Amino acid sequence: MEANPVLFRDLTYIFLAALAGGLIAWRLRLPLILGFVLGGMVISPFTPGPKLSDLHSFEVFAEVGVVLLMFSIGVEFSIADLLRVKWVALIGGPIGILLIIGLAMAVGKLGIWNVTQGVVIGATVSVASTMVLARLLRDTAKLGTTYGQVMIGITLIEDLAVVCMTVVLPILSGPGNGQMVKALWTLGKALLLLIPLAFFAIKVIPRLLRRVRQTNNAELLLLVAIALCLGTAALAQAAGFSVALGAFLAGLSISGSEDLHQAHAQLVPLRDAFVALFFVSLGALIAPKMLASSLPLLGTMLLLIVVGKFVIWTTIVRLFRYPLWTAIVVASGLTQIGELSFVLVQVARSSGIVAENIFTATLAASLISIFLNVFIVRGLLGWLGRKFSPAVAAAA
Repeated sequence: MEANPVLFRDLTYIFLAALAGGLIAWRLRLPLILGFVLGGMVISPFTPGPKLSDLHSFEVFAEVGVVLLMFSIGVEFSIADLLRVKWVALIGGPIGILLIIGLAMAVGKLGIWNVTQGVVIGATVSVASTMVLARLLRDTAKLGTTYGQVMIGITLIEDLAVVCMTVVLPILSGPGNGQMVKALWTLGKALLLLIPLAFFAIKVIPRLLRRVRQTNNAELLLLVAIALCLGTAALAQAAGFSVALGAFLAGLSISGSEDLHQAHAQLVPLRDAFVALFFVSLGALIAPKMLASSLPLLGTMLLLIVVGKFVIWTTIVRLFRYPLWTAIVVASGLTQIGELSFVLVQVARSSGIVAENIFTATLAASLISIFLNVFIVRGLLGWLGRKFSPAVAAAA
């Protein structure tokens, strides 16, 4: 079979765009995903300069990026971190998500979007990026503070909620009768899927891994991780679920196994390459002209993310009797949306629930909110450090 020169040229464009955008973001001390998406905009068919010839050719690659990302989130999902702030995370987290969705539906009454789109937009803007937030807290040495633990606890619940929402959102594209019952039934089946996964994780996979580890071969460990991730994703899809759900459950099923964590570590470089491809592909889908015609929509989404989420999360954290400054810092950290919001809006777009203008506005809102959030959180943490003693600021 003769190689397709256009495909390899486009792949070169994608990884060069990821490299250039990533270097710029790193230089500015911004999250790398900002650079990846901006790099994608440079090679978009909608902007001058080098162009990708066929974006649809890379949808499969982007889907692999989503699968590997969700698998990693499952592996790294920390029950211990969640239990440290269990009440505000396990109870306050879902309440906050529902309030944000309700707020988006209420805004839809103004005629900006319909009720179904309001549910999608609310779900999308309710999910802050754990990856961006953890990086920010780690860079400022605030990951172990009270507000750092509360932030991460809430985002872990949001990550888990994304898995549920990727199952439920496609159901909203069907006929209106019995949607709630169908959604609950689908979620119930997803939980049942955990039973065979748990059996394989406890009985089968460790035995296989012990045999592979005896070879002392890193390549075979990598193959175990890939086979587990993609195999479970394929099984979930065959059962009528999303591949993202299957990949997350696969990661979750091995999250307690130290041996399989080493297998996952072998997968991380491959994951990072496909995730970069995913974000560049998303950036290439942003049409500046469509975005310019959707500025009221973009402005409304940014108000929901920056103002609406700030008010909701400040109120919820205070209700759980945390100090006011803790509530303010936590709420400030959660006023952004990131990589899993992209996954959600892509699921909704593929299901025909939202149009291209909402998809484009969501990507732009994510970029802007992460950019603003970096400076808001850094500025607030710096101010706390100057105003209070280090011990007081850490316990705020």
